[in-house]
Amino acid sequence: MSAPAISIKSLTKVYPIPFKREELVAVKDLSLEVEAGQVYGLLGPNGSGKSTTMKIVLGLVTPTSGTTEIFGRNSRYVESREDVGFLPENPYFYKFLTGQETLNFYGKLCRLSGAKLRERTRELLNLVGLENAANRRIGGYSKGMLQRIGLAQALIQEPRLLVLDEPTAGVDPSGSREIRDLILNFKSRGITVLLCSHLLGQVQEICDRIGILHEGVLVREGKLNDLISIESQTELILENATPELIAELEIAIARSKATVVEKRKPQTNLERYFLEVTGGRK
Repeated sequence: MSAPAISIKSLTKVYPIPFKREELVAVKDLSLEVEAGQVYGLLGPNGSGKSTTMKIVLGLVTPTSGTTEIFGRNSRYVESREDVGFLPENPYFYKFLTGQETLNFYGKLCRLSGAKLRERTRELLNLVGLENAANRRIGGYSKGMLQRIGLAQALIQEPRLLVLDEPTAGVDPSGSREIRDLILNFKSRGITVLLCSHLLGQVQEICDRIGILHEGVLVREGKLNDLISIESQTELILENATPELIAELEIAIARSKATVVEKRKPQTNLERYFLEVTGGRK
């Protein structure tokens, strides 16, 4: 059985508060797994421990206790990050470089060169829809274009895991939808995506599973559709049903020509569910 893309076991991170005899527990006894090929949404209010968890997974912060692994390799070791691409919330790029030069720069950092680097750069510019802006300086890019070039640089070494921190922050609705479609494209290519986002409607559209952190504790985790289902209710969706049939549903459905297209649990939306489990904080 192959190792999960991300495995977090009994993770705790405590920060001492300077000049005080106090400590801040950023993450407390967190355990979860992200299976390969999934889009996993890590959600929580500000200060819930999302960023700390993400930084520990990426090996940028050392945990107080517990372990994190990427495809079976401890994320404390540099080797674990060979298969990882990362887009931070506010990426910084050299404004004097063009989009093509930016990808060439990151490609060389990942030991790409020559024809392979040129082909990879061209492929990624086409993938994120920036082929016509390849020779434009980054300083002239819009926020949405910056996020897309950020996604391209995160993919330069063909990672199996993509970690995205608020990838649509500050992006207009059109740009946000483009990035959403790109994430779905990555999933179709077999890339695992760990996504942190405050745009719950977007998370609901693209994530297979979610975990909700609150005050450093994982308060809910599971398949998205299971979590937002309303257990005490059932919906019947009928095709070609007349108003009369609807009025006499229980009696008429057995002898009518109506077809039960789908039977499932009705769902709340992710935003309402999120506010319920976190006490109303976003």
